[in-house]
Amino acid sequence: MFARTPRLTLRPGWPEDAAAVAAAIAHPSVAANLSRVPWPYAEADARTWLAMPRGATDPCLLILAHDRAEPSLIGAISIEALADGPPELGYWLTPSAWGRGYATEAGHAMLHMARHALGMTRLNARHFMDNPASARVLAKLGFRETGRAATFSRARGREVASITMACDLADAPPQDMPLAA
Repeated sequence: MFARTPRLTLRPGWPEDAAAVAAAIAHPSVAANLSRVPWPYAEADARTWLAMPRGATDPCLLILAHDRAEPSLIGAISIEALADGPPELGYWLTPSAWGRGYATEAGHAMLHMARHALGMTRLNARHFMDNPASARVLAKLGFRETGRAATFSRARGREVASITMACDLADAPPQDMPLAA
């Protein structure tokens, strides 16, 4: 799957993206806000992540900003099927892309994909309590708090207080979003 928004292209990652992925994610401030990312993060980690098999209903897409002469990789966004509940939305952005609305824009595209291309009716998400920016993005996307829990962070090496959230896709704010599949 691919998606195009006014400022972004969401597309699958390719092996040749490993160096750019590693450069974009290898910041302590990024890794500390994710549960499964190791720290330090190396290009070998990016190659392993890019080679992971994905199911037809588990899109994992790189986020490229195309508001410059050359598109630049600024993050990733995914929907992961879970054995014990609705699929989970996850995302990250490199620090130079923070505060520009990219996460919300990519999130709207992913919700549109989930609803219209994948037929999903509900998505879960979570964020660490010390990451209020992610809380704001998820709220803009229509997610509502469903509980609190501890989530293990590989980068931090410990359990971190988290807020769990859910979005009923029938209730999510509508967005006109052209898709390519």
